[in-house]
Amino acid sequence: MPEKRRVLFVCLGNICRSTIAEAVFQHICKQRGIEDLWEADSCATGSWHTGSSPDRRTLKTLANHDITFSHRARQLTNEDFEKFDFIFGMDNNNINAIKAAAPSTENHAVIELLGKYDPKGHRIIRDPYYDSGSAGFEEVFEQCKRSCLAFLEQHK
Repeated sequence: MPEKRRVLFVCLGNICRSTIAEAVFQHICKQRGIEDLWEADSCATGSWHTGSSPDRRTLKTLANHDITFSHRARQLTNEDFEKFDFIFGMDNNNINAIKAAAPSTENHAVIELLGKYDPKGHRIIRDPYYDSGSAGFEEVFEQCKRSCLAFLEQHK
């Protein structure tokens, strides 16, 4: 059996975008019967929410799509750069913070925007945290779903 490939989704606080991306990726892998080929996790560039559950709107959005998800926010570590094959930021600020946190320029992981894979060309996955409703979270869900599906198609 081939070795599992590992993906890490990163956003600012690890309670909205990156957790949605992780949950969506795991759900797609399970639906396709390839969960034994992929491992996914998520984390934050900052420590503000370390130990917290995902935002209630994140969990509601996932539940609306029949996805059950449990996670505790954590911050990006040096070990992540060796453990993961791909590290996905949600926006350019995330990418800059990830690259700045990298222990060296010779890391194992490919660092790129998850939105690079969005077939609709929406490269930036906007932070819905300050939105008052759930529409922004649904938009993040749809972008993550499109991007994860396209990524998996390219990396069969």
